[in-house]
Amino acid sequence: MKFNQITVKASVLATLSAALLLAAAPASAHCDGVDGPVIKAAQQALDTGNVNRVLIWVQASDQAQIKEAFRKTLDVRQLNPAAKKLADYSFFETLVRVHRAGEGAPYTGIQPAGRDLGPAVVAGDKALETGSVEPLANLLTKAVHKSVGGQFKDVIAKKNFKVDDVAAGQEYVKAYVGYIHSVERIYEATEGPAHGDAKESPAAAHQH
Repeated sequence: MKFNQITVKASVLATLSAALLLAAAPASAHCDGVDGPVIKAAQQALDTGNVNRVLIWVQASDQAQIKEAFRKTLDVRQLNPAAKKLADYSFFETLVRVHRAGEGAPYTGIQPAGRDLGPAVVAGDKALETGSVEPLANLLTKAVHKSVGGQFKDVIAKKNFKVDDVAAGQEYVKAYVGYIHSVERIYEATEGPAHGDAKESPAAAHQH
């Protein structure tokens, strides 16, 4: 019995250690979804006419392309409701494609709202919305609370940037993406398949 307890504890520690190492690696998220942060930012940018709301989601070298696409979209939107709908969707596709390319990820289209992204992504976003990391920390276990809490505080500290301060906005996005990647990787590692029956989780089926 004692040997089994030691084995279980060692296994848990190994899993948590692996989770912390994997946290720095790219993970799946929801930036390509209709209900994701990139398209939400695009909708706000188009509604307010302020392209800076989306420039934070792309690399500096891609900003000119997004500005041009944004300008053309605003022009087409004025024609009629049907043209507005098509122009908006085209801009969403361009923005998501460029954003993903900047992260070295392929563009696989705009994904529908309400996808099962796994509890980590949902909990991560919810923590930022409510300003409380405790539910998320409980999900990931106390063993990784320090790591997750540190990233959470960094995102919160950078969250309320001025909309026209693109550099500060990009710092927020960098912290946000790293934070979301970490919480998802840690959760998946602690919930790994038993008996070596490795299967890809629903959330890992798409790359961010």
